[in-house]
Amino acid sequence: MPRLKNITVQSSSPLLLLRQIRDVMAQAASAQARLDQVVSIIAGGFASEVCSVYLLRAGDILELYASQGLKKTSVHLTRLSVGQGLVGEIAATAEPLNLANAEAHPKFVYRPETGEEIYSSFVGVPILQGGKVIGVLVVQGKKAQSYTPDQVEVLQTVAMVLSELAISGQLVDAKEIKTATGGLMAQQLTGVRLSSGMARAPAVLHQPQLVITQYVAADPDHEKTRLDAALRSLQESFGAFIESSGLSDDDEQRQIIETYLLFTQDRGWIARIDDAIASGLTAEAAVKKVQEELQARMSQLASPYIKERIQDLEDLSNHLLQALLGKPVVPEAQELPEAFILVARSLGPAELLDYDHKRIKGLVLEEGSLTSHTAVIARAMDIPALARVERATAVIQPGDTVIVDAESGNVYVRPSDSVEQAMAAHLHHYDMREAEYALFRDLEAETRDGTRISLNINAGLFVDSASVMQAGVDGIGLYRTELPYMTSATFPEVEAQRQLYASMYAQLPGRRIVFRSFDIGGDKKVPYLHAGEEENPAMGWRATRIGLDRPGILRDQFRAMVQAAAGQPLYVMFPFIAQLAEFDAAKKLLLQEVARAAVKPSPLRIGLMIEIPSSLWQLEALMQRADFVSIGSNDLMQFLFACDRGAAHMADSYDTLSPVMLCVVREVVEKAKARHVEVSFCGEMARKPLEALALLGVGVRTLSVSASAVGPLKRMIRSLTLAEINEYLPFLLQSPEASVRPWLAAWARDHGVMV
Repeated sequence: MPRLKNITVQSSSPLLLLRQIRDVMAQAASAQARLDQVVSIIAGGFASEVCSVYLLRAGDILELYASQGLKKTSVHLTRLSVGQGLVGEIAATAEPLNLANAEAHPKFVYRPETGEEIYSSFVGVPILQGGKVIGVLVVQGKKAQSYTPDQVEVLQTVAMVLSELAISGQLVDAKEIKTATGGLMAQQLTGVRLSSGMARAPAVLHQPQLVITQYVAADPDHEKTRLDAALRSLQESFGAFIESSGLSDDDEQRQIIETYLLFTQDRGWIARIDDAIASGLTAEAAVKKVQEELQARMSQLASPYIKERIQDLEDLSNHLLQALLGKPVVPEAQELPEAFILVARSLGPAELLDYDHKRIKGLVLEEGSLTSHTAVIARAMDIPALARVERATAVIQPGDTVIVDAESGNVYVRPSDSVEQAMAAHLHHYDMREAEYALFRDLEAETRDGTRISLNINAGLFVDSASVMQAGVDGIGLYRTELPYMTSATFPEVEAQRQLYASMYAQLPGRRIVFRSFDIGGDKKVPYLHAGEEENPAMGWRATRIGLDRPGILRDQFRAMVQAAAGQPLYVMFPFIAQLAEFDAAKKLLLQEVARAAVKPSPLRIGLMIEIPSSLWQLEALMQRADFVSIGSNDLMQFLFACDRGAAHMADSYDTLSPVMLCVVREVVEKAKARHVEVSFCGEMARKPLEALALLGVGVRTLSVSASAVGPLKRMIRSLTLAEINEYLPFLLQSPEASVRPWLAAWARDHGVMV
């Protein structure tokens, strides 16, 4: 190992102090040797007798790693728990501590092996990385005095530079740093379940994670120029967006961008960054330093307004870092763990599909709702997912261990050993329940009084063939053909689509596959479809509307389906049909492709989704033209109640077990039955045993759900006497209440129905 060059220790300006530290860290000596000299430089620079560095180890233990002034024998011997002593208090709160008389503080802990009892003054600051405490830097002196705010600021700057050495893995194993909570204590967050299940994995944040490689600057003036240029660039880009957007003055999106533009001129924020640059940091390191301080303080604040403003400043800091580093904020596959929990403020379905579905073990969102398309994709991926988890992106740091318990709606962040043990037991119980569901695998979905219910699987990019081929499952009740469109940079060619659809037939021999023509548009944006901005995309240019306006696209898809069927049965249904003429037009395009095919599907069955209320007043005519219909409760609910399914604050406004919704379903079933048309139900409502019980009670006999819902539904169906629920449901439908959920749940409990 090369020997460390001697660097003269002297009382110096903050800038000279940083340069001395930079020179030490640039040498090819061991990390421990460099750290030992750094504490000597800091002690000399502060004209104090003691400087010490404590680093975080596994189990939330702070170990003394280097010291100038304390007994040398105490290095690597003295250890404190997070929260224990003054050092532990700094780690627990992520806040500096500045004391003239350390022993008078209630948190002071006497450690005789250090010899620190002779020192009165004490100042310590956290060493932060990604908002997480990974160590503590301490300066002590014999004279009883408080250190000045400028000295505390300098020490915080030095701590940031030290973080580079601390996370290098040369002092503490990188795995220990990642698994330790880092002073940000174990927390439990709550949310709304999007997809059931449990998972434990490290966190990956769907937000900018930019790596800074140079912390100490040689020329502060140059760094100030770089910062000013980056700020001007942001101001110009925000200003250009406002000018070109055409948004009205009261538009929320415009107001947000204008707020960000004001933040780029915030004197207090910019002044803090300027001060950090003046102390010797590069522009990006200065921005990061101020951002780290904001993150550390967020958990201590009570005001929601202030928290929101700090969150906005964090977002702006990420924009500024991106401008300074000149790097796109796109996670590379090689940068991601083999298994991870994805955490985001909000996430569109296309963004979720950008990640390798085999690696994502769970999803945590601050926004979103049960019926959003992102939730649909999460269920298709069969991963546990929660939405409306407040402050998830502020509390959860990259690499944190996270347990997602979607069954109870809880997220455990940096769980303690006791929580880990409890969750392990919970996971064991979950596995036992899944094993119980597996016992129904070879049994039909048949009620106690002998009525067989048709169960089907919803699928898209990911198809669990084993689940589809089990007893009691008739096939794919909803194949979302738009998912391949969302993962392609251009419209998929006919041959590419044909191969995909043909692979479905090959995987599922003898099983029915219902292909839904593409439902792109709305919140399922694709890069090659220039729909423009829509005030209400859920009611805008999407699905069959796009196909009829650009019939060549729809005909290409129909051609691929007909060729893939190759004489086998072909079931096609059209989404988002608002009026009879749209169904007739889409059907005509499909029949044209069938007519030109050399090998025609046999039989050909054509249906539609009942999801726009206007179709309810055309049921008679539709039933004369359609071979089958499928009720899509997600869109139908939001249009029926004028309740945006993507709005988190509206998610609980209307219950799926509303008498209104059940009466609508009953009417569709009755009209279809009169014309001998099959009715299936493929919305989110169908996958929950209690809701499915209500659907059976109003006459639905075909359900299409995610693969993970089949077991619970089979158990419910096989415990049910259908005649009893058929007799009880009409009584509930007369209820003036907003939901019949409590009465239906009580009835199920009294009649031994497993919901």
